[in-house]
Amino acid sequence: MERKPNIVFIPNIDLGEGRANPYQLSVDSWGLWASSQPNTKVVVWTEPILDPKIYPIILQRDWVLDILDNSNIEYDQVLIVDADTIVHPQCPDFFQLTDHKFSAVRNNGCYEWVQRSIKGWGDALFEGKTYFDLWDYFNTGFIIINEKHKPFMKELQDLYMSRGEEIKHHRKIIKASTGQTIVNFMTRKHGVEIQYLPEQYNFQDMFRKNLLHHPGHSWFTDELHFLDWAYVYHFNAMVSPDRATDYWMKRTYKELYGK
Repeated sequence: MERKPNIVFIPNIDLGEGRANPYQLSVDSWGLWASSQPNTKVVVWTEPILDPKIYPIILQRDWVLDILDNSNIEYDQVLIVDADTIVHPQCPDFFQLTDHKFSAVRNNGCYEWVQRSIKGWGDALFEGKTYFDLWDYFNTGFIIINEKHKPFMKELQDLYMSRGEEIKHHRKIIKASTGQTIVNFMTRKHGVEIQYLPEQYNFQDMFRKNLLHHPGHSWFTDELHFLDWAYVYHFNAMVSPDRATDYWMKRTYKELYGK
């Protein structure tokens, strides 16, 4: 029997805010990478299934397995990856590292933000309980799941649907994560076993790592030093308006793929 393909699922939904302008570069890079891998396909999700004003896209993507099933797309494992990422063409096949567990990369970024988010969402939705340690908080910009996680994804969906307006209210107050911290809490609450992957597969918050050169601020040379140290570059938490997400995605894509 032919093995079911692994899927790279990329939410690329234009809500008219201008944020989606560089996201096609992410789609293109993942498409080129997948074409070099055995039995791997890219699925780009472009239409919301719920009202984004109440249910942001970061929540709606947790319907990923339903979206694939309803589109008659077979899968073995599914990577849900943010559209502000660029993958290196020589990235290894990370699907082989999961042991078919819920797989993610620890969040190595702004710890004030993470601490505030854990406290805020813990108090808002989880009765002030702490199910996990700060150092095991993962970033949801790169998550790998499979069919056995359907019951857990249903738990997330039920939470969003039953407390959507409440989540919207707290989002405006906490101002630190919409879905990421909720998923962190819910995996622990429901006993989901987590496989932590190396940071190279979700190399995030690069400005704070002093890897993105900003004229007048950076002391190091204006080169893409990070290309030698990771495989998936996540251009989140940008600071400079002159060199924001679109600038770094375009520059990285051109250097890696020559386009």
